[in-house]
Amino acid sequence: MNEKEESSKAFWKGLVTGLVVSLLIVVLAFTSVRILKTFRIIGGITKDSTQETVANSGTVEKLSVLEDTIHEYFWQEVTEEKLEEGVYKGVLEALDDPYSVYYTNEELLELQQQTEGIYYGIGAYISQNKEVGYVQISKVMKNTPAEESGLLQGDYIYMVDGEDMQDKDSTYVVSKIKGDEGTKVMITVLREGVAEPMDIEVERRKIESPTVEYEMLENGMAYIQIVEFDLVTTTQFETAYKQAKKDGMKGLILDLRSNPGGNLSTVCDIARMMLPKGLIVYTEDKYGKRVEYTCDGNQEIDVPLVVLTNGYSASASEILAGAIKDYGIGTLVGTTTYGKGIVQKVINLSDGSAIKLTVSTYFTPNGNNIHKIGIEPDVEEEFDAEQYASGVDNQLEKAKEVLAGQMETIE
Repeated sequence: MNEKEESSKAFWKGLVTGLVVSLLIVVLAFTSVRILKTFRIIGGITKDSTQETVANSGTVEKLSVLEDTIHEYFWQEVTEEKLEEGVYKGVLEALDDPYSVYYTNEELLELQQQTEGIYYGIGAYISQNKEVGYVQISKVMKNTPAEESGLLQGDYIYMVDGEDMQDKDSTYVVSKIKGDEGTKVMITVLREGVAEPMDIEVERRKIESPTVEYEMLENGMAYIQIVEFDLVTTTQFETAYKQAKKDGMKGLILDLRSNPGGNLSTVCDIARMMLPKGLIVYTEDKYGKRVEYTCDGNQEIDVPLVVLTNGYSASASEILAGAIKDYGIGTLVGTTTYGKGIVQKVINLSDGSAIKLTVSTYFTPNGNNIHKIGIEPDVEEEFDAEQYASGVDNQLEKAKEVLAGQMETIE
């Protein structure tokens, strides 16, 4: 064989090999295009071309193999949409952060309804319990299906309609509990002192969250409870606060017990109705960028203040309690707060889905990082369940005692 023939043979061999490789890449790409499409639809985010990515040829190939294996051997039929959703959720779960979550379009709509304060559900607040692995009912709203069905504060949600809720994000659990008005949901709970799981059927109804409760107590003591910081909470608190002043408020008990948090903007608006001039809270991201939220001090509270907290007081409620403690304008009574000192941001994707990511850490005005630490009360008072069952809230009674002493000092 001469040099020209050898060159010609090498050319055709290389061409055929190249076509085969190209065809394989195209097949793999089309096989997994549905699964990988969302990696490219985050609006406004420019990717650094030098940054390593999980959406590479190796993962494309492995996803294709996994998908084919599932379709071949899995005992039930599964849709491409379900597999896609699993990939996206898995990417967020890999962060090992219970607050970073992927939302489908339906779940995103439910989240928006929740933050607005109006939804169709059962009327119970839940909190993440990292140690047990199940979310726990932190408060049952009055005159709601949850109260009528017998659900209690402290119950762990074990299953919803037969689906195990172990290690599920609280948002996911809520999405399973909510539904169309008039439909029913079976909630299986684990209750302290009860050996076996309890099945409790609850009917869903329209719940307009009364996030603020107000009552004028004896001797000019006003009592305001904030159960969650939703969009409706600012107006509800302002109405209650103004009414307390009209009713002759001489001292205020602010109850943040079992408040799981909510909107940062809402808690800052409420803080501006009470705090002196200065920082409310500040955040820092991984790049060291600092964002400050401040108060002009024009509405600083001028009566003694006691704040009730417990182990379920988290996030936004800790921002408010932490600022009040740092400025020394109030006394914290109860038990140490939950210790959630991080901030999440919801990032919308172009296909209607979204991801919620933890994006920064927040600090109290004095620079305290309370994450996984919590805020200790000035006056420790453990909750007495037996007294509460008999109609006596021992923590509230202690708050009254502390507030009465402060009011006497001023007089």
